[in-house]
Amino acid sequence: MTRTAVLICPGRGTYNKPELGYLHRHHADKASLFAGFDAARVAQGQEEVTALDGATRFSVAKYSRGDIASPLIYASALADAQSLADDIEVVAVTGNSMGWYIALAAAGALSPQHGFDLVNTMGSLMQQHLIGGQLVYPFTGDDWRPDPARKAALLALVDQINARAGHVLALSIDLGGMLVLAGDEPGLAAFEEAVPQIDGRFPMRLANHAGFHTALQAPVAAEGRKHLNGAMPRQPAVPLVDGRGAIWQPGSTDLMALWDYTLGHQVVEPYDFTRAVQVAAQEFAPDLFIVTGPGTTLGGAVAQSLVHQDWRGMADKAAFKARQSEAPLLISMGDAAQRDLATRAPS
Repeated sequence: MTRTAVLICPGRGTYNKPELGYLHRHHADKASLFAGFDAARVAQGQEEVTALDGATRFSVAKYSRGDIASPLIYASALADAQSLADDIEVVAVTGNSMGWYIALAAAGALSPQHGFDLVNTMGSLMQQHLIGGQLVYPFTGDDWRPDPARKAALLALVDQINARAGHVLALSIDLGGMLVLAGDEPGLAAFEEAVPQIDGRFPMRLANHAGFHTALQAPVAAEGRKHLNGAMPRQPAVPLVDGRGAIWQPGSTDLMALWDYTLGHQVVEPYDFTRAVQVAAQEFAPDLFIVTGPGTTLGGAVAQSLVHQDWRGMADKAAFKARQSEAPLLISMGDAAQRDLATRAPS
């Protein structure tokens, strides 16, 4: 019996110390895929992806860099997407932030090598420019129930800070029960001073992250368009849901418009991951939501996005947990306990 699934690809911040060796542990059979990625890196004078993954020591300062993290996450996620069990039918693909680039390849709108070139180029450009920064702050409580008033108040604060002279602050990603904000140092610092600390963790700065999905990244978007070939995209094999909730259908996708979105709006405007998940749920009604590795941090945002639309009667965290314990609806391939639920048996 076929299981339908929406495939979800993660963004930056998902390849951390526990993920070191991910390619070697899970994808030793994909040497030919990784060889092309390694060759592209060597041609740019960069360290091979397999060498980075095979290192014996993890350093946050190194592995959080855009030119290091991005290709590692891409290789891990795409290899996972190619390892799904034979009874799983992917009915749509989406992703979070940089995960949109991975989604393009996972859905067939880019070849694996072209997808790598896109990710490696943009990750390197982001690191070279490193304009602005990001922080994360929750707007829901521990029960995950939506709190529109709290969200609106926080976004109003963001607008107030952004209106101050010498301050830049904007919504970067709508991420389930979290707001990812981006701006310059005065803007980020002003927000940190204005809001209460939560659990001793938030607001949380994200290491080596630039002001993604804001106008700060316009120079990076322009450089990306210069460096990358607009002829790379092709018709997707399965529908793609982008960071606005728009759906790109096989056979009828305007490839120029897809490329313009990918190196335009997607880079300089807010990314609504919550809406992407909710549209995928409503339009494709899958049996499963499968988040590729590396890491497991995106699973919470997916679950919260579903709770916030009362998906299948799940109105809070307890309802989601109860549903998940009966029969997993959400599978994180980066979670060793869940991985076997989505992958094919080794040959």
